[in-house]
Amino acid sequence: MKNVLEWLEQSAEKYADKTAFMGDRDVTFSQVMIWAKAIGSEIAKIEGDAPVAVFSSRSATTPALFAGIVYSGRAYAPIDATLPQKRIHKILDNLAPSLILADAQSEARLWEIAEEIFGTRTPKVKIVDFEKETICTATDAQAHSDEISLTSECIDVEKLEAIREKMIETDPLYMIYTSGSSGNPKGVMTSHLSLITYINSYCKVMKIDHTDCLGNQSPLDYIAAIRDIYIPYKTGCQTAIIPKEYFMEPNELFGYMNEKHVTSVGWSVSALTVPLSLGAFEEVKLTTLNKICFSGSVMPCSALRVWQENLPDALFVNQYGPTEATASCTYYVVDHKVTDDEVLPIGKAYENYKVFLLDENNQVANRGEICVSGPILALGYYNDPERTEKSFINNPANKAYPERIYRTGDIGSLDENGILHFHGRMDRQVKHMGHRVELDEVECAANAVEGISESACLYNKPKEVLVLFYCGEVEKRGLSLALRESIPGFMVPRKLIKMDELPKLPNGKIDLKKLEGEM
Repeated sequence: MKNVLEWLEQSAEKYADKTAFMGDRDVTFSQVMIWAKAIGSEIAKIEGDAPVAVFSSRSATTPALFAGIVYSGRAYAPIDATLPQKRIHKILDNLAPSLILADAQSEARLWEIAEEIFGTRTPKVKIVDFEKETICTATDAQAHSDEISLTSECIDVEKLEAIREKMIETDPLYMIYTSGSSGNPKGVMTSHLSLITYINSYCKVMKIDHTDCLGNQSPLDYIAAIRDIYIPYKTGCQTAIIPKEYFMEPNELFGYMNEKHVTSVGWSVSALTVPLSLGAFEEVKLTTLNKICFSGSVMPCSALRVWQENLPDALFVNQYGPTEATASCTYYVVDHKVTDDEVLPIGKAYENYKVFLLDENNQVANRGEICVSGPILALGYYNDPERTEKSFINNPANKAYPERIYRTGDIGSLDENGILHFHGRMDRQVKHMGHRVELDEVECAANAVEGISESACLYNKPKEVLVLFYCGEVEKRGLSLALRESIPGFMVPRKLIKMDELPKLPNGKIDLKKLEGEM
């Protein structure tokens, strides 16, 4: 197969009336396909092939928006409407979308953003209302026109078939925007081929089939959500979109998962550890969950042991990898009861992935920088050839033929069994709360605040706390509020330390080692 829509169409034929996505409402496979084809037919009327920006709620209908864009022959870029306006501005400036597509729940926020970002220049906007089953063109916060229904009668079969005939497996499928060290987010482009390769490999390791129900934890604009969106298309299984607030209420969380018969989850480590700190398993037990994959940061084995004790027959898998390798590139099946002081390996490469280590001399070694190649590599960073060229390079250890690789910036080592172990970052990129954070980007945002002369951001890994040291006239609360206007909440340091001056090295650079002692 060469296109993810083939998965959707096969499942819609085989499981037409089966619920594919559960959340604010139940959506069947046939509904997803019909809505998506109608949306795609409407978008296809717009000339050009530039990506489509998507503003949507965390809804069971959101996958239909994404699929509709794919039917139109374009790539989609999901954008969290709750992000600070400055960050959304940067994303849209890089993306230059042919259209902004939004659901009815996001419309008010979209126009609030549009007034700030576009001013008098009105963007092309289409609003999809799944309650009314309509799609319409919008020119401002009040004016809607050309309303059509989201029904099979509005599907332009010939147009969609003509588009599909021209599509190939390496066409871009989506752009996920991640943190960038320059202060500008990076739009990681992933192809149909890369997504298909990853989903096939993940399903094989996790043993997922049509009988499963996935429990979605991550926002639908985040890289981890691709599993919860595309695995149902491939297998005919279901996804339950778990209310965000339940992760702070373990009894509600577990009760919901039992009610929906959730069997498999792919969560960030924090989604597993936070409920434990709030009393998970003390009152309500999980009755259907039997497959747990975790990623995003290092799993504390003291927490994993509690999950193992409460779910003794479950499959536990540690997953590692960057967005640039389509979510993850290695996995480790935990085949024993862990001890509190144990550090889990990150395992071996997924099927059809090549993972290896390069030492300081760019030679393949048993210890060095973790590098990835294969069909799962991202196409690059959208509209950013310089950063693409810097990050996606030809394998310096291969002189015989061109081999494109991605250098992760992580240090790893291979043990005597060929199992990969993770040893931290080479640079200043960290994993925090399941998100990738460039410490330099936090500093860029802080230094842009009026009254701040300089700053340095560090990460207290044991406590999972971002720490910002700064000099200036701004008080802590004012700085925190200012940062929330330009970077996402998870990137705003929880600990702010005001100093008269930051310690310096003889070369004039900030002495980060000395600051580490002040955390």
